[in-house]
Amino acid sequence: MGISVGDRLPAVTMVRIGADGGPEAVPLDVVLKGRKVVIFALPGAFTRTCSAAHLPSFMRAADAFREKGVEEIICIAVNDAFVLDAWGEATGAKAAGITFLGDAEGQLTRTLGMSFDAPAIGLIGRSSRYAALVEDGVVRAVQVDEPGVCDLTTGEKFLEAV
Repeated sequence: MGISVGDRLPAVTMVRIGADGGPEAVPLDVVLKGRKVVIFALPGAFTRTCSAAHLPSFMRAADAFREKGVEEIICIAVNDAFVLDAWGEATGAKAAGITFLGDAEGQLTRTLGMSFDAPAIGLIGRSSRYAALVEDGVVRAVQVDEPGVCDLTTGEKFLEAV
């Protein structure tokens, strides 16, 4: 299984840091309802390729996505809200308008069939890399990278696909 065009994303609960500085539950279906968003998922905050290539590519492409009518760019990782918030601050991605939602329990990742393990480097139950254009909760375009690769799912490459 995996994420495919035409799939409706599941109604799962994600986490983020709220206005009060603490974690808050975020129903994914509510975030997506009636909206056009880009979601990109990656193995984890502060990891080498995610920090040096994947996240920065969406920061560079953010304005071009917005010109195509994308209302929000959401980064998803199997991390807690505190780690994702710190990563967003440290990289400047939050200031660039990237939203971070934690799939802390890996529920979305497992449901989509996008989970992988790399125990040799300490990654268990993490998300494979994918990028999806989602309209009203339905996947309209998607690209998935093979494990260990960051190519098709970069902001620039995905922009070409949408």
